[in-house]
Amino acid sequence: MIERHGLLRFAVLSVVAALVTIGLKVGAYLLTGSVGVLSDALESLANLVAALVALYALWVAARPPDEEHTYGHTKAEYFSSGFEGLLIVAAAVGIVVAAVRRLIEPQPIQDPALGLLTNALASGVNLAVARVLLRVGKRHESITLEADAQHLMADVWTSLGVIAGVTAAVATGWHRLDPIVAIAVALNVLRSGFRLLRRSMYGLLDTSLPEETLGEIKAILDAHSGAGMRYHALRTRQAGARRFISFHILVPGNWTVQRGHDLLERIEERIREVIPNSVVDTHLEPIEDPVSWEDTRLERPAGDNVTQ
Repeated sequence: MIERHGLLRFAVLSVVAALVTIGLKVGAYLLTGSVGVLSDALESLANLVAALVALYALWVAARPPDEEHTYGHTKAEYFSSGFEGLLIVAAAVGIVVAAVRRLIEPQPIQDPALGLLTNALASGVNLAVARVLLRVGKRHESITLEADAQHLMADVWTSLGVIAGVTAAVATGWHRLDPIVAIAVALNVLRSGFRLLRRSMYGLLDTSLPEETLGEIKAILDAHSGAGMRYHALRTRQAGARRFISFHILVPGNWTVQRGHDLLERIEERIREVIPNSVVDTHLEPIEDPVSWEDTRLERPAGDNVTQ
């Protein structure tokens, strides 16, 4: 697995792709005067801003833990993806505003063939870069790169819609088809933005790991249960590519410290093998003590664990 710093070059690739597509799409707009093409160019401008934010977020997330951030900086990626979601929503609103104006005052489309060819070339660049970012983002669990890829794919779908709308408008002579298609594309872009915002919000709220992953953890714990061993207070969360897992292990009170420690080491090692990038935190308790069974809450009043 490459180091998190190694992901920065993919964010740079996204910045370069955004600059190239902005140039191509602005050229296509100047050639055609199509509001659909203009909406496409506006979204590419948002892509550039998002790519720059993603580059910064990945740089922050790759920094090692310090005194103020002892768990690292991986949550910076959620801020980036959330910001990108907001940009996507803003771009969609801008598309609708421009399209409504053109819907009220339709205008003929100029030089459509060359303009659409330029737009199609820009879409090809976005598609190629999006595929790379999505593959790398999923492999290395970077929500920043995945968000960037989704943004670029939204741009690709926007471009396809614009090409269809301009072609239909030219073929039929009904110029209002251009802004109508632009509005339809904007709604699709809006949906993509809200999905990103939702996922980013869940990450910042320390949402538990997926059910499938929880099942794997429980299977490991169940496999080690026996000889009086039990577990409870299983909690999980994810911050970027890092997973945090904690639970309590209850064992007979006559076990030695060494025996209990060895058991915890075996369990933790097995979880790290099955679930990569995991930080496992365990707590050993005597199974005979009633307080151990009550020790499941995230927050307890002071003195709650003191046996009278």
